[in-house]
Amino acid sequence: MASNPPSSTAAPAKFSLWGKLAFGAGDIGPGMTANLLSFSFLIFLTTAAGLSPVAAGSVLAIGRIWDAFNDPFIGYLSDKTRTRWGRRYPWIVLGAIPFGVTFFLTWVVPDWGDAARFWYYVVMSLLFQVFYTVVNLPYTTLTAELTKDYDERTELTAFRLGSSLFGAIAALGLGLVIAQVIADQRQQYLVLGGICAVLSVLPLLWCVWGTYPYAVQRNALQPADTDEAALPFLQQIRVVFSNRAFVFVVGIYLFAWLALQMTASIIPFYATFWMGLDSYFLAALLVQGTAILMMVVVNYLSRRLGKQEVFYIGIGTWIIAQIALFFVQPGQVAALYLLCIVISFGVATAYVVPWAMLPDVIELDEIKTGQRREGIFYAFMTLLQKVGLALGLFLVGLALQSSGFVSEAAQQSDSALLAIRVFIGPVPMVLLAMSVLLTRFYPITRQMHEEMLLQLAERDRVQKQDDIDGVR
Repeated sequence: MASNPPSSTAAPAKFSLWGKLAFGAGDIGPGMTANLLSFSFLIFLTTAAGLSPVAAGSVLAIGRIWDAFNDPFIGYLSDKTRTRWGRRYPWIVLGAIPFGVTFFLTWVVPDWGDAARFWYYVVMSLLFQVFYTVVNLPYTTLTAELTKDYDERTELTAFRLGSSLFGAIAALGLGLVIAQVIADQRQQYLVLGGICAVLSVLPLLWCVWGTYPYAVQRNALQPADTDEAALPFLQQIRVVFSNRAFVFVVGIYLFAWLALQMTASIIPFYATFWMGLDSYFLAALLVQGTAILMMVVVNYLSRRLGKQEVFYIGIGTWIIAQIALFFVQPGQVAALYLLCIVISFGVATAYVVPWAMLPDVIELDEIKTGQRREGIFYAFMTLLQKVGLALGLFLVGLALQSSGFVSEAAQQSDSALLAIRVFIGPVPMVLLAMSVLLTRFYPITRQMHEEMLLQLAERDRVQKQDDIDGVR
């Protein structure tokens, strides 16, 4: 690596296809590890590691809460970093190997007592979340720092999201193959964790190697500091929660995302203990993989019908499929897989629509205050999401334990099986119904948004005219 050269008047070289692929590769590892943890960590902790459901749910909840407050701290340190190699790349390079190592250690089952094993997974979860943030947060900021070009940013974002989804699907696909080859459950997770750890680290190094020359050529290693002071935390809270539309978006997203995470964490139990399948990876793969294709459908319908209307359709379909899973009987495997595909349409809706609503909220805030405060709104959206998920995952573990679920038991009691079916059907249904209800009262309609854009355009026109008059 070379130090940042002086500014040049020459136009920067456009990102080549290789450069775009290298940039996107930075999100393969985070996509792979996050998705595998979402679907597999709870059942791994209870069946392979032998923790009680409450202890397993507590491990997940502690990790999520830590992650929520870990993000702004790492972000602050990353912003303040000053090295000859820039402020982002050193974090990615130094964090890559610990990121892979801690992920692998997460799937090790130490031969210790129950209490010691519980604290082992708490520590491993906390360490992994730290190094996940260390590599992923600086990486995501590179999109804005590597280019100021609108179209190039869009392209880089598309490559990043595509790579993340590729990693997510690859992890489940590997799990499906390994489950067919290795019989021992603990060995399955250990091998899968090891392969995914290696496959997560290498693309990060490729990303650094492939994009660093562009950062040097564009003088993007150490962007100029700004004098803008960050708002105090309490003032940030007042800003976001004084925006009524934002409160609705948070509720819509939180309820839908809780339903998704609960479904992801309970599908392995449902497929294994209720349906009697040897592996749950195909069911998970159908939900996650098909959702990618469904995102295209959701985007198209959203443009034609509107965000709220497509949300009603997508979540309504999801509710029907989720309830149907409650009534599916052991042996009806084809019905299970069909319903997983149907659910993927609702999952795609939950991914796309709330995040598409958030820019509308930011524009409404701009109309009221005259300021663009994307960072505050996006930060609180993520913070509330992670805290809410922590509570939801803990409740899943508590419900399993209260129902009599026995870790490492091949057969479960009728009450435990009923709890699994309730969390695959009625509980997500209630959460999704709450999400739909909030959407019904979401204040920014298509007509209102068009009026907002006209107001912003008029404000910009007046501002430009004032600037011209001032020059004269």
